[in-house]
Amino acid sequence: MTRTAILHADDVGMCHGSNAAFIALARAGAIDCGSIMVPCPWFHEIAHAAAADHALDLGVHLTLTSEWIGYRWGPVGERSATAGLMDAEGAFHRDVPSLRRSADPRAVEAECAAQIERALACGIDPTHLDTHMGAALAPEFLAGTLRLAERFRLPLLLPRRIETYLAVLRMGELDAHLYADAARHPWVAPISSFAMTPGHAPGDAESAYHHLLGTLAPGVTYVALHPNRPGDIETITARHPRAQPHWRTDEAALFASGRPAKWLTEAGIARSGMRPFREAMRTASGDAQTV
Repeated sequence: MTRTAILHADDVGMCHGSNAAFIALARAGAIDCGSIMVPCPWFHEIAHAAAADHALDLGVHLTLTSEWIGYRWGPVGERSATAGLMDAEGAFHRDVPSLRRSADPRAVEAECAAQIERALACGIDPTHLDTHMGAALAPEFLAGTLRLAERFRLPLLLPRRIETYLAVLRMGELDAHLYADAARHPWVAPISSFAMTPGHAPGDAESAYHHLLGTLAPGVTYVALHPNRPGDIETITARHPRAQPHWRTDEAALFASGRPAKWLTEAGIARSGMRPFREAMRTASGDAQTV
């Protein structure tokens, strides 16, 4: 069975460094696509770039959590106290279990719709939907997120081998059978597996990524990367107990070198962005028009 990698940049729009890294890597062909955090402070910078260059393959990174200390964001639409989307600081909750305990699923769906609509209003042509920290795929919110994928005719990331996705998230108690059923939804992208930025010690990026890419499973693997140029991510993450900013800056430098792309070619691993999935799924649905 063939192997295909989708080299995807998560967290675009979170800060200037994430935008700069994505644009440089995408235009160099070093990565394939990315997704934008609409509620974040640097959203409009990447929105202007995306509106001016539709060759950029960008989706919406549905965002319902705000994890950093001192650098926060909150809803773009639903801000009422009864919605349960915000913590005491007026930002999104820091983690998914807190969101699950507090949020009204109807408010979650409305907020995610507002994020997609804002991206469209700013001239972005979104190619897909994925989720920050998996929040919009929590059991309480999954049905609403599937409805949005169908409403906006956008493929949703929910890998068939769901264990490869759930294993890297901190979502609380889950029933994997729920996701097996959801994976058959017509607007779930036909992606087999999930892989993510590997933690590595300073100086060990090359070996960590060589192993990650060399051991991709058969089928299509969505490789969630988090590239960031140096300069702001170090300050953003400074007070977070688990943050390692060099994971993001080393990643940006390594992919800019072109070596990961070369490794994939040498291993016979194909590459794809998300736009081909969107076009194929819209054609299959009988609706090739954008929303």
